[in-house]
Amino acid sequence: MTVPVTRTYDEVAVGEELPPLEIPVTRTLIVATALAGRDFQDVHHDPELARARGSKDVFMNILTSNGLVDRYVTGWAGPAASVQAIRVRLGAPNHPGDTMVLTGTVTAKSEEADGAGRVEIMVRGTNSVGAHVTGTVAVRLPGKAGVR
Repeated sequence: MTVPVTRTYDEVAVGEELPPLEIPVTRTLIVATALAGRDFQDVHHDPELARARGSKDVFMNILTSNGLVDRYVTGWAGPAASVQAIRVRLGAPNHPGDTMVLTGTVTAKSEEADGAGRVEIMVRGTNSVGAHVTGTVAVRLPGKAGVR
């Protein structure tokens, strides 16, 4: 069994690219996550009503997109990382049958008094239509390599 490793502030460099993450956008993902978040808007679970409102099908809500961005960054940063802020904007809708590819780049670092550090990451999630989600995530990482 492999123990998950947390990135440290010292290991991260501005300009570093996070590995891409492909997320299949399924009807189940869209509906289940909307309902789990108590989002009962019909455009997130009823295809006929979504089409009546001008969409080609149901589409992912912002809470799900936000959660997937969080998952992406914390998957890269590791279990001891602490998300400090997430700021996202939605663009092209995520519809069933598409794939969203999340990518990210470290854009800033700032050391904190306790030796930990804040790392800012620009994140972008694209699908076949264009950019679904864009934004930034700030995470707090431990400071020194080997100190986890």
